[in-house]
Amino acid sequence: MRENTSVCAVSWPHWPAALLLGSMVGVLAMASQDAKQSVQGASDPKEQRVVAAGAENKPAEDEINPAQQKAIERGLAYLAEVQNDDGSFGRGRYGRHIAVAALGGLAFMADGNVPGRGRYGEQVAKALEFVLRNTAESGLLATDGTTGPMYGHGFATLFLGEIYGMNPSDARVRDALVRAIDLIINSQNDEGGWRYNPVPFDADVSVTICEVMALRSARNAGIKVPRESIDRAVRYVRDCQNPDGGFRYMRQPGTSAWPRTAAGVASLFYAGIYEDDSIERGLDYLDNNAGVGAMGGPQSQAHYYYGQYYTTQAMYLAGGERWQSWWRRARAELVEEQSADGSWVDHQAGESYATSMALIVLQMPGRYLPIFQR
Repeated sequence: MRENTSVCAVSWPHWPAALLLGSMVGVLAMASQDAKQSVQGASDPKEQRVVAAGAENKPAEDEINPAQQKAIERGLAYLAEVQNDDGSFGRGRYGRHIAVAALGGLAFMADGNVPGRGRYGEQVAKALEFVLRNTAESGLLATDGTTGPMYGHGFATLFLGEIYGMNPSDARVRDALVRAIDLIINSQNDEGGWRYNPVPFDADVSVTICEVMALRSARNAGIKVPRESIDRAVRYVRDCQNPDGGFRYMRQPGTSAWPRTAAGVASLFYAGIYEDDSIERGLDYLDNNAGVGAMGGPQSQAHYYYGQYYTTQAMYLAGGERWQSWWRRARAELVEEQSADGSWVDHQAGESYATSMALIVLQMPGRYLPIFQR
């Protein structure tokens, strides 16, 4: 039975769709104004201080430079070139995969494009059609034969949430989004997390972050999300933290690693928690262990782009010196790793996936996507 998502809303702020459509100055001005309102409305002085400190409200110096802009231009052109007629991206094992289609669409949206508007508006529209065509009656967003579909479901739901926040009059997107959110809520397991399949049996941190971000995006767009679902997810994520501050894969004993630690910290931020001992210890672990600069680049590190994607979000939301330090290193390495054809390479998941992830990271300072605002 589907759970009604129209009650028990989480008290996350609702960010206006104009964030995707305004000029850069307009985006920053709106972010500053809403942040000021959030600070004034906060009851906890500590929360007030932390809410004002994130990079979305206090940009780092030199956040955007010419080398970065050039890399973005080349990467977007490459991604447009490898988009298939059906709206998916690339070939091979992960060609026509819903997660890659959603991430590709988000990469273009991070440049300010929306369906039918902007220089890559057509590419966003095609990616959206691909996602909508692969929506099951159950609400599952997945292509036929997908193994472990909840990764893709989370990314695709995030994409729909960002689209719907821009155009809440699109009934097709709302219907698909509401059903996708219902599926996420109903497949949360007793521990409070999610795993590969849409059944409430087990859970891991890497899938849980995908679903938490999807829930946050939907709430930002005006879809009601039960508070209990978020509270349970927070408990699960905290239960996966090790004494060293890093996060293990599941609640069972295991080692810490930087990509899943980034996912754990980002999960707490997107759940609306901005000051917490778990966050600080996780950020300290990332400062000391995140794989940029000293470990040989993406081809010598497992889940490199996944780790970059979530670590950059965690540092961005933390703001301050953590963001300044991480961003300089991460940006330099991503620009250096770009191939001559404009792509980024991942031998496991493919160029379309790696390029989409790298572009989303490099464009985060643009602040076009509402998900990157508090």
